[in-house]
Amino acid sequence: MTHIQNIQKLFSKNFVESPLLESFDAGKIYLSTGKLVACDPLITNDMDAFSTSFPTGSFPVLLHKERESNCVAYAEIVFSDSEISEWKMAITRDQNIKDLSEGEIFGYPVESGMGCFMDAETQQHLTDLEKRLYHSKGVDFMGIYEEFFHEHFFDENGAIDQFAFLKPSEDFPGNIFAFETGYGEGFYASYIAFGKNGRDPVKIITEFIEIIVE
Repeated sequence: MTHIQNIQKLFSKNFVESPLLESFDAGKIYLSTGKLVACDPLITNDMDAFSTSFPTGSFPVLLHKERESNCVAYAEIVFSDSEISEWKMAITRDQNIKDLSEGEIFGYPVESGMGCFMDAETQQHLTDLEKRLYHSKGVDFMGIYEEFFHEHFFDENGAIDQFAFLKPSEDFPGNIFAFETGYGEGFYASYIAFGKNGRDPVKIITEFIEIIVE
């Protein structure tokens, strides 16, 4: 069974049946343009959006954790409950699946232990926020994690949360869904499920830990 066939078996239904995964609703992400970015928001927050056009609006996000380790294995955005006809690896405008050798993937590198989904317009607001904080704080600027991300990953009792929704601008509805990535650092691919017409995205999955379907 190929890698993408494994993704297909796990996620082509409206629920995940693997006893190795624990799935739960995380909340909703708002996409203002449908240009979706997946990246390490601290290291590669200038990543290009995927070439696929996604719907605009608010959509449910699910996390699927590996039960044994309690680590995030997959992050998912669901756009509709339409029947899925095929899966494809997500690519950006300068990437071509034909350029890959067997076993190779397109994806994004993670060095901070954190990944995210966000709209390209939200990405620009994050960049603008970082610039404003840097110019306003000068030598006291500690970096975008300490200045913005850190507080969202700790609850009132000091426990560390595995994910968070963050708004880089109070005047803009777009939000960032950020989360821990698998066992930490790595290079991670995303996969898009398409409906019967082969054009409309039904869901997108980023994989951090491969869970093999028997």
